[in-house]
Order: sequence, then C-alpha cells, then structure tokens
Amino acid sequence: MTQIDYSAFDTPGRGRGILDVFEYRYLLRLLIGKSTALRYRNSVLGWFWSYVRPTIQFLVYFLVVGEILGLHRNVPAFPLYLFSGLVLVNLFNETLGAATQSIVKNGALVRKIYLPRELFPLAAIIGAFTHFLPQLAVLIIVSLLFGWLPSFASVGLVLLGMLLVLLFVTGLGLFFAALNVRFRDASNTVDIIRTIATWSVPVLYTWAMVYERTEGFRWLFHVWISNPLAVAVEMFHHAFWGALPVVNEASPAPANLGWPPEFGWHVAASVGVILVTLVLGQLVFRRAERTFAQDL
Repeated sequence: MTQIDYSAFDTPGRGRGILDVFEYRYLLRLLIGKSTALRYRNSVLGWFWSYVRPTIQFLVYFLVVGEILGLHRNVPAFPLYLFSGLVLVNLFNETLGAATQSIVKNGALVRKIYLPRELFPLAAIIGAFTHFLPQLAVLIIVSLLFGWLPSFASVGLVLLGMLLVLLFVTGLGLFFAALNVRFRDASNTVDIIRTIATWSVPVLYTWAMVYERTEGFRWLFHVWISNPLAVAVEMFHHAFWGALPVVNEASPAPANLGWPPEFGWHVAASVGVILVTLVLGQLVFRRAERTFAQDL
C-alpha cells in the first residue's frame, strides 16, 4: 500500500500563534486597511478627528492641571511636558481598546473561515497606531516651535518608547481580546484600565512628586515607575521636553527632573513585565480561540 506523505500539510486550526502573522502578511494588510477605512466611514471630518480629540483633551488637562492647580509654575514649558506624555497615553488607550474589540467586531470572519486569530488584534493595534502618527507629527512641530533640536538620542528614545508601549499592548490585547469573546465584561474592565492609565503615569504630574510622597515606602515608587507605560512616558519626556534649552537652563530643582533614580533597573523590570504579558496573553489566547466560533 502506498504511504501518503502528510508532512506538507498543517493540521486545521493549529498554528504557531503570533508567529503565523508573518506568514499571513497579505491578510494582515487587508485587515489593517479594513479597520482604517471603517474607522471614520460616513464621517464629515474623517481623519481630522485624529487631531480634534487629543487637542480637546490636552486643552482640558492644561487648563485644569496647569492653570487651575498651578503645575505650570513648577515645570518649565509645561504644555510640552503635558503633551509629550499625553500622546503616548493616547497610543496605549487607543490600541488597547481596539485590540480588545477586534475578535468580536470580526465575528463573521471568525465563524466562516480559519486564519490565525492573532491577526485581528494585531491589525487593530497597527490600525490604531496609524491614527497616532498625526498626533506624533503635531508633537514634533510643537516641540520645534519651543526650540527643540532633534538628536540621535532623542529619536532613539522616541522609537524605544513607542516599541515598549506597542509590545505591552500586544500582550494585553491578546489577553483581553480572548476574554471579551466569552465575557463581554472584559471591555468594561479595559475601559477602567484606560482611565487609570491616564492618571497612573507621570503626565499630569512629575515623578519627583511621587518620589517625595513615597519617602517611607520607596519600594512602592520603584514598583510604580517600573510600569512599561510609565517608563515609555519618561523616555518621551526626555526626548522632547527634557531637551529644551529653557528646561536645562532653569534654576529651580524641579525644572530639569533628570531620570528617576535607578532608572536602568526600571527599564529592565518593564521589559520583564512585557515579556510575561506577551507569554500570558498568547497562552490565554491560544486556549480560548478553540471556542471563538461557538461563543460568537
């Protein structure tokens, strides 16, 4: 009897997880184009909303935190300090929200055909990232108006900060996208996380304020600043705000904050958190995807 060789075939529904995305690059591009096209469909302003929403958010925070609470008196060029951190928080919030809803929104495709399910949250993250780029462009223009001069170090910090956020969101996105199929409460949990993210990183205040208030509990400060989003925000602050002449020449101690103490260890800890999040997110996603079609 002739032996049939099945080595060239894959078992249906089995794959290598997130690694299969590289093999399905064409489908990934299609899904990214679909999410981008649907985002502002039948919208009068279209892509202009990518500028309007962060601008309104910035103005509200600047008026309340900067003017009413008076933080602008202790932080030179406070508008740029606020905006450089805020755009990165917006990147985190937008990508995490999009990834969480990605499987549910593509339920028709999930039920009909097999393709690596990881394509959906990754396409949602990349699609949301494209809408972050206009904010980054505005930040660069505003920084130039403040007298910012780009350098290799600042560009490297910007790229590294974005990479940390995107990898962190990928792990969280896989985790919550899988949970959201069976338990729709996951999207509400993510909304709470997005709200906490805005206030739990040094954007509306400085890391020095937290350092002073955790004098007797220094371990708490180190845990707080090891959050990958907080680390990335500090990188953005140093890339844009910290490079301004007015910040470096100011005399008060809170002016040029510098890096938080032992920041190198915080970066290493944040990378560890990201790796754990990626592994956990992939494991939960692979286990839950077996019942995606039935749950949808």
